[in-house]
Amino acid sequence: VQLQASGGGLVQPGGSLKLSCVVSGLTFENYAMAWYRQAPGKGREFVATIIWNGEKRGYGDSVQGRFTIWRENAENTVYLQMNSLRPEDTAVYYCAARESAGITWLFTREAAYDYWGQGTQVTVSS
Repeated sequence: VQLQASGGGLVQPGGSLKLSCVVSGLTFENYAMAWYRQAPGKGREFVATIIWNGEKRGYGDSVQGRFTIWRENAENTVYLQMNSLRPEDTAVYYCAARESAGITWLFTREAAYDYWGQGTQVTVSS
């Protein structure tokens, strides 16, 4: 199983970035997907999650209204659109997967996820 995150980079405050996570080695449409982030010296923080069929999503309080998660099951890819970025959004962003076909509740705990990508760095700075 591989989760390949990409799209990170350096952006000015107020700017936008779109992250992608391409998944291989599992039946993507059977998995809930999530994004987490980890800033230097801090623990991993929940960012967003989406259920297996894309019909339900959840967000962390700090990104609600600024970030959007969606998935394209035909492409085995989950995305995270990040708008109105702030310096405190600076972190390594990780995608994660959990088998959950038919389950409609949202998984926000880090321990709920079985597979993790390698992370992509997002830096928000002027």
